[in-house]
Amino acid sequence: MAEKAGISHSAVGRIWRTFGLQPHIVKSFKISDDPLFIEKVRDIVGLYMNPPHRAVVFSFDEKPQLQALQRAQQK
Repeated sequence: MAEKAGISHSAVGRIWRTFGLQPHIVKSFKISDDPLFIEKVRDIVGLYMNPPHRAVVFSFDEKPQLQALQRAQQK
């Protein structure tokens, strides 16, 4: 992952720890094949890290409730 992203292995570890990510524990880990995925992630993370003045940021999960429950049970 570090090589693909062009960053150090320790940077990947710091990012995982910061956001509580544990892909090595999850049975499956999916990466989007959307060619604009990186840009979209940067836009969303940018809103959370540096929101516009007086902005409200909402996050919605596109998964139906059943899929969300199944995902929660896999953890």
